[in-house]
Amino acid sequence: MSIRTGPRGLVALLYAAGLGAAAQFAKLAAGFTALEQAYPEAGAGLGLAVSLISFLGVALGLLAGMIVARLGFRRMLLAGLLLGAGMSLVQALLPAMPLFMASRLIEGASHLAIVVAAPTLIAEITDDRQRPVAMALWSTFFGTGFALFAWFGTPLAQTHGPAAPILLQAAWMLAVAAGVAAMIPRRMIAPPPEPFSLGLILRRHAEVYRSPTMAAPALGWLCYTLTFVSALTLLPRLAPGAPWLATVLPLAGIVLSLTLVAQLLRYVPGVQVVMAGFGLSACVVALLAMAPGSALLWIALFAVLSLAQAGSFAAIPQLVDDPRERALSNGAVAQMGNLGNLAGTPILLAVLSAGGQGAGLLFLGICYAAGLALHLGLAALRARAPRAD
Repeated sequence: MSIRTGPRGLVALLYAAGLGAAAQFAKLAAGFTALEQAYPEAGAGLGLAVSLISFLGVALGLLAGMIVARLGFRRMLLAGLLLGAGMSLVQALLPAMPLFMASRLIEGASHLAIVVAAPTLIAEITDDRQRPVAMALWSTFFGTGFALFAWFGTPLAQTHGPAAPILLQAAWMLAVAAGVAAMIPRRMIAPPPEPFSLGLILRRHAEVYRSPTMAAPALGWLCYTLTFVSALTLLPRLAPGAPWLATVLPLAGIVLSLTLVAQLLRYVPGVQVVMAGFGLSACVVALLAMAPGSALLWIALFAVLSLAQAGSFAAIPQLVDDPRERALSNGAVAQMGNLGNLAGTPILLAVLSAGGQGAGLLFLGICYAAGLALHLGLAALRARAPRAD
């Protein structure tokens, strides 16, 4: 029997699941120094333990969307939360490095299940008026979860060792799983008619990335993620002399997403908000080329990027009506987001090393212009081939 609650309570619960997914990265980052002491022989390989989830996301993001659509959103969300908690409990034992790495690889499946199922459920349980604000909230889950867990987890690791933040994350996942089991109602879904096969997986990838509706949020999201983490990571080379910006910039985007952008999405379609975000970001980068040391312009850049961030998630239920196709679109967003996070920093580092600060800003500008161009092109394709009513 499920506990009856309104859409706001369910959205808050699903957002909590997203915070737990973000903590799957943050729990190791918060105690990384202590982990290095626990695994002195690991060397640079320990960094792979943090990013291993992203590798799995690149390979299996869209496949996760297919599995979630086939087996059910609630069931897969619960499975993801419980699997994630179980892998955290294994990691808290600080096992031998091969077992630790294997647990992180398995945890990648947990992460994908959460980030595909939760936003799909949010779109299902909210009405047209609530949905844009709820999706804007969801768009902040990673930055908010990472920041909160770093705040609480880092002192824990310093005081009680690297297992402490890992156990905290496991407890959070179990608590959210209990809430999902009690509050999210069961809904029977008919299994897709096609048998699950390699051929079906390949066909779905082709269908999604050829679709101007399902692919649009993911392709724009790739342009966003190519720059977000990479710019924050390499900020000392892009904006030397202002180390405090690394803390302020993500907060600027989160605050704007939850306030002005959330309200804007009540009246403006998500795709138009994304395009405005990319266009304004390209303009701010042009200004930064003339004043690269301006802290105010860097804050402005991350503030207007929140338009692309929140608008991308809000666009999915606006472009795609069918819940199964929404799951596929969310899977594609996870796939492209992980690709952008993985590739962005090495590309930007290579560009900065070859051409300096100006070349780095040019790379950012190209990404934002590409995001705008992709959305304009896909919008034109949708206009030529409108969906059937």
